[in-house]
Amino acid sequence: MLRYLPVRRVHARQVLDSRGNPTVEVEVTVGEGVIGINGYTGRAMVPSGASTGKFEAVELRDGEKGNYGGLSVHRAVENVNTRLAEAILGENALNQRFIDHKIIETDGTDNKNSVGANAALGVSMAVARAAAAALRIPLYQYMGGCHTGRMPVPMMNILNGGRHADNTVDMQEFMIMPAGASNMEEAIRMCGEIYQCLKIILKQKKLSTAVGDEGGFAPDLEDSEKVLELIMEAVKKAGYEPGKDIYIAIDAAASELYDKDRNAYVFPGESLMKGKEILRDSEQMIEYYERLLDQFPIVSIEDGLEEDDWEGWKKLTKYLGARVQLVGDDLFVTNIKRLSCGIRQKAANAILVKVNQIGTLSEALDAVEMAQKSGYRVVISHRSGETEDSFIADLAVATGAGQIKTGAPCRSDRNAKYNQLLRIHEELGELEIYENPFV
Repeated sequence: MLRYLPVRRVHARQVLDSRGNPTVEVEVTVGEGVIGINGYTGRAMVPSGASTGKFEAVELRDGEKGNYGGLSVHRAVENVNTRLAEAILGENALNQRFIDHKIIETDGTDNKNSVGANAALGVSMAVARAAAAALRIPLYQYMGGCHTGRMPVPMMNILNGGRHADNTVDMQEFMIMPAGASNMEEAIRMCGEIYQCLKIILKQKKLSTAVGDEGGFAPDLEDSEKVLELIMEAVKKAGYEPGKDIYIAIDAAASELYDKDRNAYVFPGESLMKGKEILRDSEQMIEYYERLLDQFPIVSIEDGLEEDDWEGWKKLTKYLGARVQLVGDDLFVTNIKRLSCGIRQKAANAILVKVNQIGTLSEALDAVEMAQKSGYRVVISHRSGETEDSFIADLAVATGAGQIKTGAPCRSDRNAKYNQLLRIHEELGELEIYENPFV
């Protein structure tokens, strides 16, 4: 039985993400003998967010205006090739927690601002991939164990707004969830059909079919009600029943709408379309969500209030928590300290897990475990600046999270994850578990 698998080589380079911005790619080779003959190599690419919480781990960029407008990541790459490589060379790749401990120790800060969360995460994910390859087992099984079999219900983004699109839609994401499907293959097919029906409807209404950062359509629309009405029309046109076959999820990204000076959430697109300024305070936001819940089969609201409004989150959860999943993204940033605070205060009832918010696989898994033990649901998520790396598809299966958020069925950076889920579906066969998380 293989017990020791030394890290033999660590190498990083700068590559491009889905927005054409630089990001970090890391290769880690493990195993005895001559590299390239008896070694196994894992490769990982690090995503990047646009709508980022201020409590996230630090993404290290160079800041040189003449180099990708300051967004190059040569310093992060150098940190991988020197400091992090020195820290883990010769260490046992089968001990992920120890590897991640060495990464955290080398950084020495609370938010990864020394080596950079992008450098740290690239190494952490690549080690896991290399170890799985050496053991000749799937990545999801390596991370989750031999009992792994629960597939996630997709939160498939089909209409973008906010920071993810140049349109008048203020809330960031409107997603469909095929909770009524029988398996992953059927789930992805249902969403793909609805997505194409929405495109037809938009064309008929002479609305834009251009897409946002995550592949969802980005037309100019008056308000969230108009968005949801269009989605309901597309669901029905595709032959599915809203509230039975298909549910709705929203990412409000409220931190992006919040104006601290005015202590209010500002809706610039809705204001423009309606010809008057639309402002809502925390109480009005809760009332607004309640009205949407009364009209549409919404089962999940992410970042319904801004990241510092703990009192507002407590009220939101008290009034709506029994009706709808309330997901903390900017609120929790995949950080167990913030999550434990939320659990104590009964703020939100679910967490969005983004591995690059925290910087290592072990820390992300700790957040998943804490949430699940506390009765909070878990959603594994991509970022708006993605790559062709499908790591989070395996992570969603490994953790049994039951939900994954990874964009529209459009653009290869998003479909890479769905295609990996289809491969896992085929591999699991009759052992696949696909369940509606809301019943």
